Amino acid sequence: MSTEINKFPTVTGFRWFNIAVLLITPSIALAGAMWVTICYKTVWFSILHYIFTMLGITAGYHRLWSHRAYTASLPLQWFLIIGGTSAVQGSCYWWARAHRSHHRHTDTDLDPYNSHRGLFWTHIGWMIFKTNLRTGTADISDLKKDKLVQFQHRQYFSLAILFGLVFPSIVPGLVWGDWWGGFCFASALRLTVAHHSTFCINSIAHYLGSTPYDDRLSPRDHLLSALLTMGEGYHNFHHQFPMDYRNAYLWYQYDPTKWFIALCRIVGFARNLQRFPSNEIQKGALTMQLKALKKTQDAVKWPAPVEELPVVDWEAFQEASKSRNLILVSGFIHDVSSFIEQHPGGPTLLIKNSGRDMTASFFGGIYAHSNAAHNLLAMMRVGILAGGVEMPAERTVFPPSQHLYIAERA
Repeated sequence: MSTEINKFPTVTGFRWFNIAVLLITPSIALAGAMWVTICYKTVWFSILHYIFTMLGITAGYHRLWSHRAYTASLPLQWFLIIGGTSAVQGSCYWWARAHRSHHRHTDTDLDPYNSHRGLFWTHIGWMIFKTNLRTGTADISDLKKDKLVQFQHRQYFSLAILFGLVFPSIVPGLVWGDWWGGFCFASALRLTVAHHSTFCINSIAHYLGSTPYDDRLSPRDHLLSALLTMGEGYHNFHHQFPMDYRNAYLWYQYDPTKWFIALCRIVGFARNLQRFPSNEIQKGALTMQLKALKKTQDAVKWPAPVEELPVVDWEAFQEASKSRNLILVSGFIHDVSSFIEQHPGGPTLLIKNSGRDMTASFFGGIYAHSNAAHNLLAMMRVGILAGGVEMPAERTVFPPSQHLYIAERA
């Protein structure tokens, strides 16, 4: 598999049909907004048809045919493939083939919408430019055998015109007489919004959000992406567990496509809903949490490792404490010179006890110190008193002559 990243592919031509669709539909919608009187029946029809269109892509093209995340009855398959056709985003066969390649070759030159080429490329650039790049292969043998998918692929352009333009235009016209509203809003505006909502799965879902399951690749989870894409915005989860019928693992996360599929199972139109084992999902999340904690841990300054501290005898400790404020707590020698003025108990206590064992006082004899005090004191360690703590048998305790000093803290 190619791992090289070509950020600037050579443009060899333009896909004029795609460009025309992406320019004409918003132009018609804009003209309608300026000159067509809004009919609320058409508004509601447009919204419902938009939901139907998006489910055709998210529950149909994506989760059913691209990932086989569940099994759909024939009536549900027809419902979804008509909805997907009405989105005018290519045939299901073409769409699923490109999407499988995207999953297999994510973020490489073989990824048709490689996120390293920028937001414009992932959103629409890969569809409107002809380039010298080639798309990676993926197993599509099941799609070749799927009679409904192949029928739609062969008849795609006729079906796209029928369900993407004609049907949403004539329903408002025939039923309540709003021909221009049907054409400008239920058809053109719905298509424009559906196009760019779906394209966000390839673009902002790879840029915006968090990586709670894996951070090696670009897919990310974000509520805004989910809102724009009928629940497809939990993209980091999806790329880790692509066969799961859910994009949102947690029950409260916004994923209407998941809810739709679950409802279809209840009424008998869907079965074999695939769920990745919860233990493995939690394991992936825990791995990333531990990685984040390790990063935080590495950024925190910790006490000098015990094995790096010099071991000194009592006489050396006493001698050094004459020139520096050293105290002994739990077998560790601490240089508190820089802390004397900040000591909550006042400087006198530390000054007069330099060279003494303050273990009992520190642990409640004078004051039972907090965890923060324990952590702060540990940062002041400069040595270990020979015999003050249990040491490994092979640890060498050097003669006092070599320990007339105690290492300065970094």
